[in-house]
Parts: sequence; structure tokens; C-alpha cells
Amino acid sequence: MRAVIQRVTGASVRVDGETVGAIAQGLCVLVCVMQGDSAAAAELLADKVAKLRIFHDDAGKMNRSVLDVGGGVLAISQFTLAADTKKGNRPSFIAAALPALAVPLYEHFCARLTANGVAPVAQGVFGADMAVEIHNDGPVTICLDTDTWLKRENI
Repeated sequence: MRAVIQRVTGASVRVDGETVGAIAQGLCVLVCVMQGDSAAAAELLADKVAKLRIFHDDAGKMNRSVLDVGGGVLAISQFTLAADTKKGNRPSFIAAALPALAVPLYEHFCARLTANGVAPVAQGVFGADMAVEIHNDGPVTICLDTDTWLKRENI
């Protein structure tokens, strides 16, 4: 799974002009399920997101997690993170998982965040045309890819 994580002072997502998910301070996480991903990848990613220490402590160092600051997560499905731009100028998205795999793993990722104690966990609508409003904090943006972690574990 791939994710782009942005530390935010607030974020929301609208579908057809209606807000379907919103958080105050926390993380906006754009999530892409890749072909071949598993529940283990969703759990690994959710655990990392929940514990990633990218919020400031009292000394001004990034030493607190979203759990430590009582923040929420806005999780947005984002198949375009699978873009392959090696050939030509039009991205290919064939590495993205089809909805039959992607939807349950995206939902598992969100459920695992909740199980880790993150609240609220707000979501977009899978496959919908969404308008996402993000108020970056910092800005702090982190890219994660479970494929690299899982390959290292298998070596």
C-alpha cells in the first residue's frame, strides 16, 4: 500500500457539494491499495500512521504521534498514487488494485486506525469524485510504501 500523509490543522472531503468527512488537527492520509496487497500491509500501514511521530513536543521537536496529540485521521482513497510515468506522458494506473481488493483493504486500514485508538477516523467515498480541503500544518508531508518494508522483511 502507498500513502501520502500530511499533518493538518484541519481537513475535510466533499462529494457532490456535501461534506462526508472532516477532522480538526491530525493527519490527512491519501491511501492507495496496490495489486498484491494484503491485510498485513493494511495493518502495517495503519500501525505506522498511528504511531508516526511528526507532531511537535514541548521542546518543538517532532516527537509526538497523532495518538499523543489526540488528533484524527481523514483517510482518502487515492488510486493515482499507483501512477507509473516511465513511458510517455500519460500515467498508467494498472498497478492499482481493482475495487474488489481495494475497498476491503482500504476499510481494513481505517478500522485498524480506530483499533489503534485514533479518533475520529473520517473517510471519503471510495471511487467518488471528491473535493478535499487540506490545511497543511508545517507543511509536513511524508510518503510511505509498505512494499519496501515487506520486501526488506522477506530478505
